[in-house]
Amino acid sequence: MSALSEKQIKAYNEDGYFFARELFSCEEIQLLRETATNDHAMDQAASLRDDGTGASVKLSLWNHPGEGIYGMFARSHRVVDAVEQLLDDEAYHYHSKMILKDAKVGGAWAWHQDYGYWYQNGLLFPDLCSVMIAVDTATEQNGCLQVLQGSHRMGRVNHILSGDQAGADMERVEHAKDAFPLVHCTMTAGDALFFHPNLLHASAANRSDDPRWALICCYNARSNNPYKESHHPSYTKLLKVDDEMIIRVGRDDAQRARVDFANLDSDDRSATSLPDDPNQ
Repeated sequence: MSALSEKQIKAYNEDGYFFARELFSCEEIQLLRETATNDHAMDQAASLRDDGTGASVKLSLWNHPGEGIYGMFARSHRVVDAVEQLLDDEAYHYHSKMILKDAKVGGAWAWHQDYGYWYQNGLLFPDLCSVMIAVDTATEQNGCLQVLQGSHRMGRVNHILSGDQAGADMERVEHAKDAFPLVHCTMTAGDALFFHPNLLHASAANRSDDPRWALICCYNARSNNPYKESHHPSYTKLLKVDDEMIIRVGRDDAQRARVDFANLDSDDRSATSLPDDPNQ
């Protein structure tokens, strides 16, 4: 994508998010979907997160973008250049994850802020940005992301554990619902959502016949390098790639995946195991 417009930057600063509609082509998304669907390593590495009702969301996570199609999305100029505009700094890849909310059985995500987790990793400031890329069309029926518009201006709130997920303090969330508009982030495959790490967001369970998969690429500002080691990487130079590399790599069966998945039992879950501490 070209440079962000003043309207997009204003929306990010005031609302905590903005949509980049049709950021990726039908072919790019189809190649991503085919890769993820046939990626046995991703399936084996996936972790189930109970939503507290017995339903679960499946996700796979990796810290370094790699040379496959997942990395081409995360390293593409159209994504990273936009993130760097928002952060006003060099960005590096903090981690990526595939949210696998399958038809009929995909569980909900509790209300939370990403910085509610990442704060524990030695990050002094919420100078991060997440980009959710719709692999499938996201609707209210299949559990699209919900956000409280402008809630990032509240700053970080306390998070507590519920089931396998850490959620924001619901007393504060209920008051935030009165103060901020609730927006259902419906998306067509290929759309992207850029959002602030303090934006309160959640999603309902998928009771429809349609899956709702999404790739989420998360970035940290170089100047916000964590002061201690954690399960996500410290500053690592991100080598951006030309946008055409998505299709070039995606068409090469031998190069499609090529990523090292993280062990979630010792990764993101460690952030939610803190009783007084506080993913879509």
